[in-house]
Amino acid sequence: MRPVRSLLFYMGFVFLGGALLAPWLYWSAQFLAIHFPALEKLAGNPFHRFVNRSLLAMALIGLWPFLRGLGVRTLHDIGVVKPAGQWHRLAYGGAIGFCSLACVAGTVLVVGARTMNGEISAARLGEKMLGAAVTAIVVAVVEEMLFRGAIFGALRKTCRWPVALAISSVVYAAVHFFGKTDPVAGVSWASGLAVLPLMLRGFVDIEQVVPGFFNLTMAGALLALAYQRTGNLYFSVGLHGGWIFWLKSYGFLTREVPGAHAWFWGTSKMVDGWLALPALAAVLMVLGRLLPRGKSAGNASSA
Repeated sequence: MRPVRSLLFYMGFVFLGGALLAPWLYWSAQFLAIHFPALEKLAGNPFHRFVNRSLLAMALIGLWPFLRGLGVRTLHDIGVVKPAGQWHRLAYGGAIGFCSLACVAGTVLVVGARTMNGEISAARLGEKMLGAAVTAIVVAVVEEMLFRGAIFGALRKTCRWPVALAISSVVYAAVHFFGKTDPVAGVSWASGLAVLPLMLRGFVDIEQVVPGFFNLTMAGALLALAYQRTGNLYFSVGLHGGWIFWLKSYGFLTREVPGAHAWFWGTSKMVDGWLALPALAAVLMVLGRLLPRGKSAGNASSA
């Protein structure tokens, strides 16, 4: 039960610590904006964004102690092996992730549920695309090490891997299901603790849970399955990176069309509509062909 206990301690550290850290980040941003006008945009962000960033910061701070608590001594223990001979998996994963959501974007544009953003300049477009690519790389690497290498790997040591896959995928979806909240009038030391549950109020809205939360859970399951089948994170990182690139690009490349049925076609988030489901199902079929059974992680529990 040591891996599960370590996971519970880590989750508590991230959520409690992030909620308590958020007001201090907010106050620091306000203070710095007074002396450095260039930071006024940062200081003007709503408080819930500071909570999001605080959770990420605490997740990164606590990651290595968490991994040590799981008995991880090298990156190999969480699926990061030497890149020699693995680049094709990274490329295949990236191509599949990119093409799957490209199909979603293309379909939405063809049917007129969203339209291309014609107001963005070529220079701004290049800047945004480069930023999306960098974000895709960084987020994919960090989140795969955390959710698949560490959390899925830890759970896999105490229960059968399909159960570990399901639990880790729900955790992954829940972390990504945070929503916006109303502006906070006065930020106090406890504001993060008050805002955090409000950011999860989407769970009471059936149209957000289904298909939004369901799609996120399925995406996490696909990433964990890729790790289970290949024994390392390269394919998962590529697949995740391809998705992240679209998730970061779609919002500024396209614009909402009034009257479009967002529950089916999705919003700028892409994966919150039913249309994303067949794309994820197609990825599952591709994984079944490219990653046949038997090529599973060496330390996985037998199923």
